[in-house]
Amino acid sequence: MSQPLNMARLLLISTAVVAPAAMAQNNAPTPPVTSGTPTQAEEADAQAGRVDVSIPGSDIIVTGRRTSNISQAAPQVVNLLSAADIKRTGEGDIAGSLQRVTGLSVVSGGYVYVRGLGDRYSLALLNGSPLPSPEPLKRVVPLDIFPTSVIASTLVQKSYSANFPGEFGGGVINLTTKAIPVESYLELSVGSSANTETSGQLGYTYYGAKSDWTGFDDSSRDVPPLLAQAFKSGTPFANMPRTDLQAISMQFLNAKTSVLQRTNSLPFNFSGSLNAGTSMDVGSDGRLGMILTASYSNKWRTRDTLQQASIDLSQAPGKSAQQVNTDNEVTVNALFGVGLELGDQKIRWTNVYIRDTLKRGALSLGRNDGAIAGADYMKQNTAWYERQLIDTQLVGEFKLGDALSLDLRGGYANSQREAPYEREFEYVRTNRDLSVDPVGDRFVNALNRQRGDASITFSDLNEDLWSAGADLSYKFSSDVTLTTGYAFSDTKRTSSRYELHFDATNLPISVQQLRPDYLLSDASIQLYDMTLLDFSGNYPVYDAALRVHAGYGQAKAELVPGLTVDAGVRYEKGQQSVTGVDVYNTGVTPVNRIDKSYWLPAATITFEASKGLQFRLSGSKTIARPQFRELIAQPYIDTDSNRFYRGNPFLQDSRLWNAEARAEWYMGRDERLTLAGFWKKIDNPIETYTTINDKYDVTTSFANAPEATLYGAEIEAQKYLPLDGWSDGAFFQSRRIVLIGNYTYTKSKLKVGANDTTVPYSYTTGELPAASDYFRDGSPLTGQSDHLVNFQLGLEDTDKLSQQTLLLTYASPRVTSRGPNLQPDIKEKPGLTLDFVARQGVKLPGGINSEVKFEARNITGRKFQEFQELDGNKVFYNKYKIGTTIAASLTVAF
Repeated sequence: MSQPLNMARLLLISTAVVAPAAMAQNNAPTPPVTSGTPTQAEEADAQAGRVDVSIPGSDIIVTGRRTSNISQAAPQVVNLLSAADIKRTGEGDIAGSLQRVTGLSVVSGGYVYVRGLGDRYSLALLNGSPLPSPEPLKRVVPLDIFPTSVIASTLVQKSYSANFPGEFGGGVINLTTKAIPVESYLELSVGSSANTETSGQLGYTYYGAKSDWTGFDDSSRDVPPLLAQAFKSGTPFANMPRTDLQAISMQFLNAKTSVLQRTNSLPFNFSGSLNAGTSMDVGSDGRLGMILTASYSNKWRTRDTLQQASIDLSQAPGKSAQQVNTDNEVTVNALFGVGLELGDQKIRWTNVYIRDTLKRGALSLGRNDGAIAGADYMKQNTAWYERQLIDTQLVGEFKLGDALSLDLRGGYANSQREAPYEREFEYVRTNRDLSVDPVGDRFVNALNRQRGDASITFSDLNEDLWSAGADLSYKFSSDVTLTTGYAFSDTKRTSSRYELHFDATNLPISVQQLRPDYLLSDASIQLYDMTLLDFSGNYPVYDAALRVHAGYGQAKAELVPGLTVDAGVRYEKGQQSVTGVDVYNTGVTPVNRIDKSYWLPAATITFEASKGLQFRLSGSKTIARPQFRELIAQPYIDTDSNRFYRGNPFLQDSRLWNAEARAEWYMGRDERLTLAGFWKKIDNPIETYTTINDKYDVTTSFANAPEATLYGAEIEAQKYLPLDGWSDGAFFQSRRIVLIGNYTYTKSKLKVGANDTTVPYSYTTGELPAASDYFRDGSPLTGQSDHLVNFQLGLEDTDKLSQQTLLLTYASPRVTSRGPNLQPDIKEKPGLTLDFVARQGVKLPGGINSEVKFEARNITGRKFQEFQELDGNKVFYNKYKIGTTIAASLTVAF
């Protein structure tokens, strides 16, 4: 590979973007006022505790509490960022602003997890309605798509209350969009970034289509007509005439999707966005507002990855390969919202569009002792993944009287994932003596799955989600509120995956050495009588559905001064099913159903011991349903972990019992010190496990462990230190030091008895397998780190946008999957990450307000390591350098 892009070059790149604005700042006669600075109205609302929050149920505070600090006054464990708070964080998107909230971790791609519990136990809502992910193989949505300018508030609730969905593990994040912008605005932003392991470095790509840079295919990758006809025919590929299979093969887009090209210098990343909002008067007491945001980004990432597998960890890995993988990710986002306020009545209509496209090229070289011993295996992969979300929501918040309020909400979302032309070619060099193998020193592909292979896969997924809810609240007094509500959601998914392999017999040696497009040319297919074999299984198409009806009752009250109670119960009935579609008319339709009802109680007691000091005690029961990707018995590739997964249709719901005790000391606005202890008991936790066969093929799947317990403690502190007393200089008068830190200790254990059983995806009939064959008693839960540390040290100006922040995060090793055949677990070592973020408001010539942002991520150069270890011997499932990323952006406000 070419030489790494060093830090000096990256800093020079960023300086080129930042310098013009910095020069303008130096020449500015007056301090700049930027869109990143809270307006006077936003500051006044925040100080008075008037924050726009749209969630199921009534207000989040008991109005009898005499404080404007909503986190303190709320009857639950919440963190609330108002519009002013969000802007003060200095971040341009919601994912960045949430980095300052204790217990939240932001991982690559803008995914936000609560208390580090990962994808399964995190829930995201938009205006109180479900917010599905644009990646149907993930549960949560990337929150970096939401610019701070369109969000009125962000609520993070870590203790369960009955007005929220029962699938509440670590917590919920609710985003409330602005109904009416305080003032009209228009922002344009451009940015660029570079990574030391990718930008300017060697990588692999392929042509595909000329429109790939837009994130939209030009129809070149559409399923060929004859193949689409074959999918609909109901005839197994094995029963089709050979001539028909050859005709299908010759319709495939060949060279444009199969010729991998080396790029010696990959380009830098680019992004641009537009944010706008306005409002107008309607009638005597009405106000109509509109917001719009649209963005585009084009990013590159190369990973030079060591991938290994072993059946016996005391020996050298039986399979080892070095893979260079280049992903080109193009993201197009848009949000359009309309808000109408008529007196105390408020209506919001919010529309979200997200399209995330990944174009992948990869080349690997390695050996596999489970196949031809001593041989070299070279694999090339090309792929195209389209992921799209369209979401529309309508929310009405109505005051029917001084004490009575009604909230109505409804929404529709469509998620799609298309992966046409996933292609893989394998060439083999035996390295045998030429007297035994005349081409032992050359890579060949005989298309027989022993000395070479070629496959092509077409996947398609479509999911529709309808949701609705109604909440009726009545305030008996300023201290007592009763709320009842109903919620409904209906999700339907259809997923198909067809995997086809090219097959040839006695292919001439000269043809075996051809590059992929020549090997599978029309002439080769006809001349050497090639055909197609179907590896899709008996059920390449699955339907899945989940329908949930829920009702709840909740009471919030201040019983005596200083003692508040938030208690309620939720009844939730869920009907979940996975059905194999009988596309080949076998007469057999496999169906797996989960039909369960739950009563989910929740209560939180808050006692205010003295001004600023209070104690909380909470308890609840919640659930965690298996996700569709975990239930559908189809293989898929997780592009983030570069791992092969297969769903398990036998999974069952998990039940969680939660308890927490907290002490909170609020020293001032946004300043606090808290100490908490928590405990969870989980029945049937869903755990990932890995299997490996004698050919070292690795598959990760899911199964229910019998039981688990989790307990721990967390401490958090947030303090601001004004600098105006340090010096009389103008620089210090409005600046302060920001100190935010939290530490979480967590311990978890699986409980596996001698008579416990589980059901893996491979189960057919007979006695259920013992759970101890897959899980070890006392092992930690997957995804859980014993130690989590987040620390921020910042310098910020309280009068204008000027912030410089160091962010340090640490996570101790965590299990990503149970080891195969009761080997040691597969672990990830997240380690220590150090980031630096600076944001400065400047005034450009002509009096134009603007903001400059500079970021340096992973300054210490942390590596990604996923491995098994036994007696000091490590087998790396994934090991690569993440690299340091330098980014700069300019936002201009009109």
